[in-house]
Amino acid sequence: MPEKKSALFVQPGVKAIHDGMQPTKRRKFTKKRQPINIEELSNEVKSGSKRFLAKAITLLESANLADKKEGQALLKELLPYTGKSIRIGITGVPGAGKSTFIETFGKKLIDEGHKVAVLAIDPSSSITGGSILGDKTRMELLSREPQAFIRPSPAAGTLGGVHKKTRETMLLCEAAGYDIILVETVGVGQSETIVRGMVDFFLLLVLTGAGDELQGMKKGIMELADMIVVHKADGDNIRNAKKTVAEYRQFLHLLQPSTPQWTSKSMAASSYDNKGLDKIWTTIEQFRTQGLENHVWENRRKEQTSDWFRSMITDHLIDSFYGDPQRKKQVNELEQSILSGEVTVSQGVETLFDTK
Repeated sequence: MPEKKSALFVQPGVKAIHDGMQPTKRRKFTKKRQPINIEELSNEVKSGSKRFLAKAITLLESANLADKKEGQALLKELLPYTGKSIRIGITGVPGAGKSTFIETFGKKLIDEGHKVAVLAIDPSSSITGGSILGDKTRMELLSREPQAFIRPSPAAGTLGGVHKKTRETMLLCEAAGYDIILVETVGVGQSETIVRGMVDFFLLLVLTGAGDELQGMKKGIMELADMIVVHKADGDNIRNAKKTVAEYRQFLHLLQPSTPQWTSKSMAASSYDNKGLDKIWTTIEQFRTQGLENHVWENRRKEQTSDWFRSMITDHLIDSFYGDPQRKKQVNELEQSILSGEVTVSQGVETLFDTK
């Protein structure tokens, strides 16, 4: 009777060998990262290629160290071709119809010969960090336009609901020839000052019923607006919209203007009826003309760049501090001492930064 052979069980990823030889793991081959030709990518972006513009933005948003270096090299290459757009921040109360307004307004601008980039900041989960990234679905008609570029970005971990690379993304879009950039923010809040600090013109969308809304709306967000648009002013809502516009106009006179030498405006509009959009754009053009004449436009851009530089310094210091394993360990130990009552919070901080 022939000898029964023992069964051989092969585990995934392991090469099984008989007669006392130890199983060996298969080698894993990782594809070597190929360096990016910055000059070629720069030329493609300047030519207006949407595909390569998206690739360039992804490079800037990457957390990979090599990608970061190449992204900054690309940005430096493109800087001479930036700064010629009108940057418009758009926020609004829940249900105000930001995406509908942006789509209708964007199509109108394209019909007038402009190239429009929309940087739509998506809400991110505070638990998983995931975002919906559905703006191309919500702006389906605009996304089909050859002269439109829509880029959704997650807002996780960034004050004001604006992705930390939004500023650099704007520069890339400008280099690609987009002369109007619309930045849609997550919602209304005092942290929207972050948006105000990166755009030329700030537009706030609201609904009718200003009397109740003014009571609940923070004064801070009102002071940021160069224009308040009462949206959905159509059908039976037209009369209420006119009343709301008058109430906002009266309220704005009591506030300090967001932009020096400019009186913030209040007007009604309907994306459904396509009414009021011409007046909005005419007002924005007047704002730009006036700002260029009195140098407010240029000065604001310089101030924003300086503020950006200083905020990046702060971010870098925080990242480098917590990136040090010894510091991280020390922070955890001091935190336990504070929680147990051994030291006060101030003593813990002094200990942490004691250089003696």
